[in-house]
Formats: sequence, C-alpha cells, structure tokens
Amino acid sequence: MTRTPKPRKRAPRTFGQTKAASLFARLAENRPDPQTELNFVNPYTLLVAVALSAQATDVGVNKATKDLFRRAKTPEEMLALGEEGVARHIRTIGLWRNKAKNVISMSRILLSDYGGVVPEDREALVKLPGVGRKTANVVLNEAFGHPTIAVDTHIFRVSNRTGLAPGKTPDEVEQSLERTTPPAYKNGAHHWLILHGRYVCTARRPKCWICPISDLCRFKEKTPAPRQISSLGPKPADLEAGPSMK
Repeated sequence: MTRTPKPRKRAPRTFGQTKAASLFARLAENRPDPQTELNFVNPYTLLVAVALSAQATDVGVNKATKDLFRRAKTPEEMLALGEEGVARHIRTIGLWRNKAKNVISMSRILLSDYGGVVPEDREALVKLPGVGRKTANVVLNEAFGHPTIAVDTHIFRVSNRTGLAPGKTPDEVEQSLERTTPPAYKNGAHHWLILHGRYVCTARRPKCWICPISDLCRFKEKTPAPRQISSLGPKPADLEAGPSMK
C-alpha cells in the first residue's frame, strides 16, 4: 500500500525588498533620526547599559545608571567602584547582583585585553561576561555605525506580526531581516522596529488605527480605534504614539 506523502509546511513568506523599503520609508518619515533610548556617554557606558537592560526596561536602566555613570565612565573607574559599589546603584534592576558581577568582570577584561577600549568586533564582544549577540549588535550599531540588527522582544513581535521577517527564534528573525532589509535602511532598521513595537505595535493591544504601515502589515486582527472622546478631555494613554513620533 502506497502512503500519500504529507504536504510540506511552507515557510512563511517574507516581504520583498520593494515592499520592505516602503515599510521602512514610512517608519523613517515618522522618526527620521532613530536612536536608542538608553542613556550613555561613550561606547563603554553604552555596553554597560545594554548589558544591564536584559529583562529590564530602558527607563529603569536609565534611572539606575544616572548616578552610576557619574561615578564611573571608564573600565578603570568601574573597577575602582567595585562589585558592591556597582550593585548599590543597580539594585532596582532585575538580576542586579549577577549583572554587577558581570560589569566588573567585563571591565577587567577590557582593561587587560583591549587597553580599556570597547572592541569593534562582534566575536570579541560576545566573549565578554554578560554580553550576547543582541547586546553586541546594539553596540556595533549605535557606537560604531555598523548595519547590525539586534532582535529583542519588540523586533521579534513586529517582524512576525507584520510578516516583514518571520522566524521562530531571534536568530531566524535576524537572518530574515538581513535578507529583507534594503541596504539604505539597515543602519536605522533596529531602532525603527524597536520603537514601533514599543509605542505602536504593542503586544497586547497594537495601535493599528495610528500605524503608518497598517496597509502593508499582514496581521489580520487589526485593532479598531477606540471610541471618540470629548476634545476637552485628556488624551488617553493608548493614543500616545511615543515621544519621538511626529
């Protein structure tokens, strides 16, 4: 008896570069100069801030690093502060004790192996304590201008929900984004997608009614606009599109 072969599951279709270019052009129009919302003063403090942001919000990290970076802006100053000194500044951040340990270990390696300078190399960065591929990509993009895309929870959601770059894992989404994103938009792609996910394409209730790419998006269950409110009343929080959006 001959068995009928099961149909193969088709891989989800990604955008073509023409459609992807339209998507990024609209995001760029709303946010022409996208930047990280983490506060930093140099590549080293950016590296520390991004490492601290794992399982924490940018707002929370900025509050914690405000005083920390006043005391320590270099690996030497961070080592002088010590693990307990770092820990006192970041107690409000999740996993603060382990992160303090990583910051000190990272600073020590930067001094011993790189002369206190953050290496402009992904392989070198990911070998540092507390630094993964996502953190390395953010640093390479923001500090050194490399066209890298760091896939966090927002970018993972937006890429899959819109159909821009579907994938089951962050690595798959990153690879898909690398293929789909036109070269002209690669430098800003990370920031455009993360800010769009943070302020518009939110997890629980995406603001489809103000989304500049809603007609390009493959998400079927578009969220309708909320009921009209009095023009004299306060603007509800769910109508806010983020501080950088025009």
